[in-house]
Amino acid sequence: MRAIIQRVSQASVEVEGEVVGAIGAGLLVLLGVGVGDGEAEASLLAEKTAQLRIFADEGGRFDRSLIDIGGAALVVSQFTLYADTRKGRRPSFTDAAPPEIAAPLVQAYAAALRALGIPVESGVFGASMRVALVNDGPVTISLDSAALRLTRR
Repeated sequence: MRAIIQRVSQASVEVEGEVVGAIGAGLLVLLGVGVGDGEAEASLLAEKTAQLRIFADEGGRFDRSLIDIGGAALVVSQFTLYADTRKGRRPSFTDAAPPEIAAPLVQAYAAALRALGIPVESGVFGASMRVALVNDGPVTISLDSAALRLTRR
């Protein structure tokens, strides 16, 4: 499972001209589910997202998490995070989980965030969405559940 998280002062997602999710201060999470991902990856990534200290304290240091600031998350599914561009000019998405597997795992990730006390809004799985955000910092971080399981040097 992969996530691109962006620290935002506000973000929203729109489907067919209607806002279906919006948050104030917090994180916009673009979330991709890969082949072989399961509930364990959703839980691991949600915990990392909620506890990652990327919000400034009074001294301006990254020392506060989403939990610490009482922020929200806007979760938007994005299978294109699994684009394979090694060959040719058109990306392949064979590493992305099929929709019938990915959709419940995106919901599991959101549920895991909620269980940690994070208010969560979301897009509509499989829909064409327009995402608007005011990036704060900017701060953009990539998370990958496979990389989180590796031992750090």
